[in-house]
Amino acid sequence: MDVNYKPTGKTTIAPEVLLTIARLTALSVPGVSRLSAIPGGVNRFFKRLDNQGVRIIVENNVVYIDLYVIIQKDMNVRDVSRMIQTEVARAISEMVGMEVGRVNIHIDDIDYETGEIS
Repeated sequence: MDVNYKPTGKTTIAPEVLLTIARLTALSVPGVSRLSAIPGGVNRFFKRLDNQGVRIIVENNVVYIDLYVIIQKDMNVRDVSRMIQTEVARAISEMVGMEVGRVNIHIDDIDYETGEIS
């Protein structure tokens, strides 16, 4: 193969890919119980994933993310929120090479029932 050969073409990333990366990364953070439904006006463009706790806007190739989470009891809300922000921004940046402008965390509830028998 010629060392100077550079393939041409374009890579496109479906918005659902960004949603999936953000959702799975947030769920992997210790202290996150689950994601909650997006309140009010949901992502009209992502009907299949509109209640999975992630809203993403891409403007000028910069990703802006809102995550709606329910955290586990006895967790430090600030620490969990910062870890979600760090991990989601890192995952988007490393996996798709896009700049992350902002990751907003909305703590919708605390899960006091995790691990308890009702």
